[in-house]
Amino acid sequence: MTCKIFIRSVFNSTARLISRSTFVKPNNVIPIRFLSITSNSRNATIIKNAKWQNTECLHHRIFPPVESFTGGSRSFSSSSADVTLLKKRASKKRYASEIDPENMDEGHFTVIAYATAKEYDLEQLKMALLGEKLYIPQKLVDVDMPDVLFATAKYKIGLEPRQIFFFREGSVVFWNCSELESSNVLLFLKSFEEDSYKERVVFREREIMAYKYQESGKKCQLQGSTFLLSHEPDNLLEKYTFSNAMTQSVKLGVWENTLDDYADSLANVTEVLESGAPIKMTRAEILRKAGALFALRHHINLDSDLLDTPDFYWERAELERIYGITINYFSLARRTRVLNEKLSHCAELVELVGAQLSDHHHVRLEWMIIILIMVEVGFETLHFVERYWEYLQ
Repeated sequence: MTCKIFIRSVFNSTARLISRSTFVKPNNVIPIRFLSITSNSRNATIIKNAKWQNTECLHHRIFPPVESFTGGSRSFSSSSADVTLLKKRASKKRYASEIDPENMDEGHFTVIAYATAKEYDLEQLKMALLGEKLYIPQKLVDVDMPDVLFATAKYKIGLEPRQIFFFREGSVVFWNCSELESSNVLLFLKSFEEDSYKERVVFREREIMAYKYQESGKKCQLQGSTFLLSHEPDNLLEKYTFSNAMTQSVKLGVWENTLDDYADSLANVTEVLESGAPIKMTRAEILRKAGALFALRHHINLDSDLLDTPDFYWERAELERIYGITINYFSLARRTRVLNEKLSHCAELVELVGAQLSDHHHVRLEWMIIILIMVEVGFETLHFVERYWEYLQ
């Protein structure tokens, strides 16, 4: 009698455990529509000069592709070729597409900004520039500015100086430098980069503007795609302000590309969820994707000045005005807002997939417990039969 009560209690507890188990069935999966988190990269700057169009081989030679890109890994096993993606990006104003760096009007000069890496080692870069003796590092203001390095070309070509601003955040801005000179400097910079970006991203997300000098006494302005600088000898801070805003734009463009690649790696997850098929991703892969997503959000919202005006301009009202009109020109506020919305959509999708994988993991654990209980019940039944048989003997 005692053994019967024990067996009945074991089977009752097993039945309760099975009834409490959560089984994920294909028909019960709620389809979640992924609302176009992918976005089409903005068109690269159109250069009409045929000479510049034929320099693709030169770019591959002096600026080889770097594979250590921070985009999401394409670890999903299904092919994304069958999925049609709706891609749209909040574009910035594109007056700069009409600028031909090799064929400027008289009195107009070019400004080109690149974002080539996550960060530069400015201290080592400064020592290397001093050793090369081609560019002379200089101070912009009396205040210490450790996150920017300004250099002027030692040998002049014409009356207008050639100047470069190096920003620690991995961006560089060339003032009145030719394409060949810029490419050579980019090649030189690779030794001081941390986490370099791909070549296609660097050149596609660059910014090309023009600048010229206006009559004395007029304020510095932005007219279309042209910076109107004052003729004052101390206009370096105006150039720095324009450069700072341009670097924000190119850096944001690189992050937009990073999110594009990340979204592409998850493009067919929604199709799998909608069809009810099992997700062929591991919990470790989802954890890595979640980490990459939050790292990108951290860079955009905490490590950059996209959400606020840099402290440098708080006591410089005129420079703050210049910075404000420039970031408005590049639509930084709107692009940042759209990018954060896409990041939220990506986070929701990753969270959903993680929850599904966790449910499957919990179900497997519960089945393992059930099987172990059934094995124990089987052994106890055999022992009871043996003891009963011995009792009959």
